[in-house]
Amino acid sequence: MRFDIVTLFPDFFTSPLNSGLIGKALAKQIAQVYLVNPRDFATDKHRRVDDEPYGGGVGMLMKPEPIFAAVESLPTLPRREVILMTPQGQPLNQNSLRELAISYDQLVVICGHYEGLDERVLHLVTREVSLGDFILTCGEIPALALINGVVRLLPGTV
Repeated sequence: MRFDIVTLFPDFFTSPLNSGLIGKALAKQIAQVYLVNPRDFATDKHRRVDDEPYGGGVGMLMKPEPIFAAVESLPTLPRREVILMTPQGQPLNQNSLRELAISYDQLVVICGHYEGLDERVLHLVTREVSLGDFILTCGEIPALALINGVVRLLPGTV
């Protein structure tokens, strides 16, 4: 299983992915995790990835162009799902983890920040996933939960 995580904070994943059963599964190549930072695809000199909402509003949104470029830079395996971690997505449960582990070879996980993402990003997304009816400051925590839940179901992990 290949995981491609689109994140503004790749260092967030270092310790959890190198620990316990998940670390062992990655070391045995049962799964691979690749981290891609949309900031690396920003085109201005300050590498900005946020912007004000079109038409005004509170907060900042993640700009679509760096996310598009980050996702387009990834290889595409035949059985690929592009997941957005969001509070309004379908709740993550054991059945959905099992489906992801069995049905896909590649999971691209987009981690949101700020007040959210520019709506244009949603055309890339094939599934929105939520940890529950609450809001976190970032999408990295739910992404780690998804990785952990899927990897432990892959043959050879447990």
